[in-house]
Formats: sequence, structure tokens, C-alpha cells
Amino acid sequence: MNIYVDFDDCLCETGRAFSVLVKELFNMDVPYEKMAYFNLQKSFNLDDEQYERLLIKGHEPEVLLGFDETPGAVKTLNEWVDKGHNVSIITGRPFNSYEPSREWLDRHGLKRIKLYCLNKYGGTNFLYNTDYSLELEDYYKMHFDFAVEDSPLAFKYFNHLPNLKVLVFDRPWNHEHELPGDNYTRCFDWEAIREHVEAKEA
Repeated sequence: MNIYVDFDDCLCETGRAFSVLVKELFNMDVPYEKMAYFNLQKSFNLDDEQYERLLIKGHEPEVLLGFDETPGAVKTLNEWVDKGHNVSIITGRPFNSYEPSREWLDRHGLKRIKLYCLNKYGGTNFLYNTDYSLELEDYYKMHFDFAVEDSPLAFKYFNHLPNLKVLVFDRPWNHEHELPGDNYTRCFDWEAIREHVEAKEA
């Protein structure tokens, strides 16, 4: 099987890290559990200058490398590869984040996993070298049986695959979002995600 996996808040705890970063940068206390919007500017109620500072800081290599693994992610992905599944991490991070992102994967035992940077969210123009390694036209040529994603803004990129099973990693910013169809399933942890894929294997 071909499996799409998002990076931030699926493989690693980006939202929790940004909640801490906002506290450090602006002395604003917005707990992870209160991050009601995928849009960080809206979740943290930041002005444009603050939002720019946050994203620039949040994309520094040492910050990206410090994100904690989402429990169970590494174990599950390695199990899939061991079984012969083709796993692709398709992130909305810009290409200038590729090297630390690749290093994070390698450090966490995911050297066998492919990583692509896809412009899912319109780019972050104030970051330098905001190119992407995967163009939309090439992405749309790819086929997936499962997708693991947390962002409602990314769901539109699955419309061309009517048989795709989308496993929505439950996060505060998608709690209230109505899932687009019966092929979308909310999952609360990697054990649930693993079970859904395992059921398809049987």
C-alpha cells in the first residue's frame, strides 16, 4: 500500500512546541489545548509582525530538531515499511526546512522514509528560499491508499482520490471540523491509526 503521512502534529508535536515558543517570545499563555484554529496567527491572536517572528523562529533548524515525537509514530511507520508499504511524508514545510526535517527523521530512526515538501498552504513569503520539492502537478500523479493528516486545510488535496482512506489525527484545531465524507475517520492516537491500516491488510 501507499501511505501519505503529514509531518507536523502527526509525526511530531509541533503545536505543543509553538505554544511554548509563543510564551517565550511574547509572554502569551495559550495552552496547546486552547489552540482552536490551524491558523497559528488566529490561535495565538498575533499581529502580523508577531506572526512573522514566530514562524521564522519556529523554522530555525535547532527548533525543528527539538520537536518531540508523537507517541507511537516512529514504531508504526517502521512497521509499515517492514511490511513492504510505501510511506511518503508530505509536509507543508518550505524547502529551506528540508535538511533539519530530514535530520529529525534520521535521528528518530526513519531513514527509510521519503520526505517531500508540498506547498499546501500558499507559502510563507517572509521565510527565505520558500521553494518546495514537490509540485502540485506531480503530487496529483501520486496514488495513496491511506493518508494521515491533521489539517482541515489539507483535505482538499485528497479530492482526486475517491478511494483514499483519510485518518484524521485528532487535534484541538480540528475537533469541531465536520469531516468531508465517510472515507474520513478521526483517530486519537497512532494505535488507532495502525489498527485501521491493519484491518485493510487483512
